[in-house]
Amino acid sequence: MDAPTPESYWVDPGRLLAGKYPGAIDPAGMEAKLPLLLAGGVTLFVDLTQDYELGPYAHLVDGAARHVRMSIPDMGVTTPDQMRRTLDVIDRERDRGGLPYVHCWGGAGRTGTVVGCWLVRHGLDGAEALRRITALRAGSPELWLDSPQTDAQRAMVRAWREPA
Repeated sequence: MDAPTPESYWVDPGRLLAGKYPGAIDPAGMEAKLPLLLAGGVTLFVDLTQDYELGPYAHLVDGAARHVRMSIPDMGVTTPDQMRRTLDVIDRERDRGGLPYVHCWGGAGRTGTVVGCWLVRHGLDGAEALRRITALRAGSPELWLDSPQTDAQRAMVRAWREPA
Protein backbone atom coordinates (compact mmCIF):
# COMPACT_ATOMS: atom_id res chain seq x y z
CA MET A 1 0.00 0.00 0.00
CA ASP A 2 1.53 3.31 -1.08
CA ALA A 3 1.60 6.18 1.39
CA PRO A 4 -0.40 9.27 0.39
CA THR A 5 2.72 11.43 -0.05
CA PRO A 6 6.43 10.72 -0.65
CA GLU A 7 7.06 12.36 2.73
CA SER A 8 4.92 9.87 4.65
CA TYR A 9 5.06 6.16 5.45
CA TRP A 10 2.73 3.52 6.80
CA VAL A 11 3.54 2.30 10.30
CA ASP A 12 0.47 0.04 10.16
CA PRO A 13 -1.05 0.11 6.65
CA GLY A 14 -4.42 1.81 6.66
CA ARG A 15 -4.27 2.32 10.43
CA LEU A 16 -1.28 4.54 11.31
CA LEU A 17 0.63 6.96 9.10
CA ALA A 18 3.72 9.01 9.97
CA GLY A 19 5.98 11.49 8.26
CA LYS A 20 6.99 15.08 7.75
CA TYR A 21 5.14 18.28 8.56
CA PRO A 22 2.09 18.27 6.29
CA GLY A 23 2.42 21.94 5.49
CA ALA A 24 5.01 23.94 3.59
CA ILE A 25 6.77 27.25 3.88
CA ASP A 26 4.59 28.66 1.14
CA PRO A 27 0.77 28.47 1.24
CA ALA A 28 0.58 26.79 -2.19
CA GLY A 29 2.81 23.94 -1.04
CA MET A 30 0.73 23.51 2.09
CA GLU A 31 -2.48 23.44 0.12
CA ALA A 32 -1.00 20.78 -2.18
CA LYS A 33 0.03 18.31 0.56
CA LEU A 34 -2.94 18.39 2.91
CA PRO A 35 -5.52 17.19 0.35
CA LEU A 36 -3.37 14.14 -0.40
CA LEU A 37 -3.27 13.17 3.27
CA LEU A 38 -6.99 13.79 3.69
CA ALA A 39 -7.74 11.76 0.54
CA GLY A 40 -5.57 9.02 2.07
CA GLY A 41 -8.03 8.87 4.97
CA VAL A 42 -6.26 10.87 7.69
CA THR A 43 -8.74 11.79 10.42
CA LEU A 44 -6.35 13.12 13.08
CA PHE A 45 -3.08 15.04 12.75
CA VAL A 46 -0.87 14.33 15.78
CA ASP A 47 1.46 17.33 15.67
CA LEU A 48 4.68 16.91 17.67
CA THR A 49 6.02 20.38 16.86
CA GLN A 50 5.99 23.32 19.21
CA ASP A 51 3.54 26.06 18.35
CA TYR A 52 6.23 28.58 17.34
CA GLU A 53 8.10 26.30 14.91
CA LEU A 54 5.98 26.22 11.77
CA GLY A 55 2.97 27.79 10.15
CA PRO A 56 -0.40 26.52 11.34
CA TYR A 57 -2.41 24.30 9.06
CA ALA A 58 -5.32 23.12 11.23
CA HIS A 59 -7.60 25.75 9.67
CA LEU A 60 -6.99 24.20 6.23
CA VAL A 61 -8.39 20.77 7.12
CA ASP A 62 -11.78 22.47 7.48
CA GLY A 63 -13.51 19.82 9.56
CA ALA A 64 -12.30 16.93 7.39
CA ALA A 65 -9.87 15.94 10.16
CA ARG A 66 -8.86 17.04 13.63
CA HIS A 67 -5.55 18.40 14.88
CA VAL A 68 -3.96 17.81 18.27
CA ARG A 69 -0.59 19.18 19.36
CA MET A 70 1.53 16.92 21.56
CA SER A 71 4.68 19.07 21.60
CA ILE A 72 8.15 17.60 21.97
CA PRO A 73 11.23 19.86 21.75
CA ASP A 74 13.07 19.58 18.42
CA MET A 75 15.86 16.98 18.63
CA GLY A 76 14.65 16.12 22.13
CA VAL A 77 12.54 13.64 24.04
CA THR A 78 9.50 14.04 26.22
CA THR A 79 8.62 12.67 29.64
CA PRO A 80 7.35 9.11 29.98
CA ASP A 81 3.92 10.41 31.07
CA GLN A 82 3.66 12.71 28.06
CA MET A 83 4.75 9.89 25.73
CA ARG A 84 2.06 7.64 27.21
CA ARG A 85 -0.54 10.37 26.63
CA THR A 86 0.63 10.76 23.02
CA LEU A 87 0.40 7.01 22.42
CA ASP A 88 -3.06 7.00 24.02
CA VAL A 89 -4.21 9.72 21.58
CA ILE A 90 -3.00 7.59 18.66
CA ASP A 91 -4.61 4.40 19.95
CA ARG A 92 -7.93 6.08 20.77
CA GLU A 93 -8.16 7.37 17.21
CA ARG A 94 -7.39 3.92 15.83
CA ASP A 95 -9.96 2.36 18.17
CA ARG A 96 -12.57 4.74 16.73
CA GLY A 97 -11.70 3.51 13.24
CA GLY A 98 -9.77 6.68 12.43
CA LEU A 99 -6.40 7.17 10.81
CA PRO A 100 -3.86 9.22 12.77
CA TYR A 101 -0.96 10.95 11.01
CA VAL A 102 1.98 11.49 13.39
CA HIS A 103 4.42 14.20 12.37
CA CYS A 104 7.06 16.62 13.49
CA TRP A 105 8.99 18.94 11.17
CA GLY A 106 11.27 16.55 9.30
CA GLY A 107 9.38 13.39 10.21
CA ALA A 108 12.46 11.76 11.69
CA GLY A 109 13.48 12.60 15.25
CA ARG A 110 10.35 13.22 17.29
CA THR A 111 8.16 11.25 14.89
CA GLY A 112 10.51 8.26 14.97
CA THR A 113 10.62 8.36 18.76
CA VAL A 114 6.83 8.29 19.05
CA VAL A 115 6.51 5.61 16.35
CA GLY A 116 9.20 3.53 18.06
CA CYS A 117 7.51 3.74 21.46
CA TRP A 118 4.18 2.91 19.80
CA LEU A 119 5.74 -0.19 18.21
CA VAL A 120 7.11 -1.25 21.61
CA ARG A 121 3.67 -0.72 23.16
CA HIS A 122 2.30 -3.06 20.52
CA GLY A 123 4.71 -5.93 20.99
CA LEU A 124 8.17 -5.21 19.60
CA ASP A 125 11.22 -4.74 21.77
CA GLY A 126 13.10 -1.46 21.43
CA ALA A 127 15.81 -2.76 19.10
CA GLU A 128 13.21 -4.40 16.84
CA ALA A 129 11.21 -1.17 16.78
CA LEU A 130 14.24 0.82 15.62
CA ARG A 131 14.94 -1.70 12.85
CA ARG A 132 11.29 -1.62 11.80
CA ILE A 133 11.31 2.17 11.49
CA THR A 134 14.37 2.00 9.24
CA ALA A 135 12.66 -0.60 7.06
CA LEU A 136 9.37 1.32 6.89
CA ARG A 137 11.10 4.51 5.76
CA ALA A 138 13.46 2.82 3.29
CA GLY A 139 11.12 3.13 0.32
CA SER A 140 11.11 6.91 0.10
CA PRO A 141 13.98 9.16 -0.97
CA GLU A 142 12.22 11.99 0.91
CA LEU A 143 12.79 10.17 4.20
CA TRP A 144 16.58 9.97 4.25
CA LEU A 145 17.33 11.20 7.79
CA ASP A 146 18.05 8.70 10.55
CA SER A 147 14.92 8.05 12.57
CA PRO A 148 14.96 8.62 15.48
CA GLN A 149 17.75 11.17 15.02
CA THR A 150 19.53 11.50 18.36
CA ASP A 151 21.09 9.11 20.84
CA ALA A 152 18.59 10.25 23.49
CA GLN A 153 15.65 9.54 21.17
CA ARG A 154 16.94 6.07 20.27
CA ALA A 155 17.61 5.37 23.96
CA MET A 156 14.02 6.28 24.81
CA VAL A 157 12.72 3.76 22.27
CA ARG A 158 15.11 1.02 23.43
CA ALA A 159 14.13 1.53 27.07
CA TRP A 160 10.42 2.26 26.57
CA ARG A 161 8.11 0.87 29.22
CA GLU A 162 4.68 2.24 30.03
CA PRO A 163 4.76 4.36 33.20
CA ALA A 164 2.78 2.98 36.12
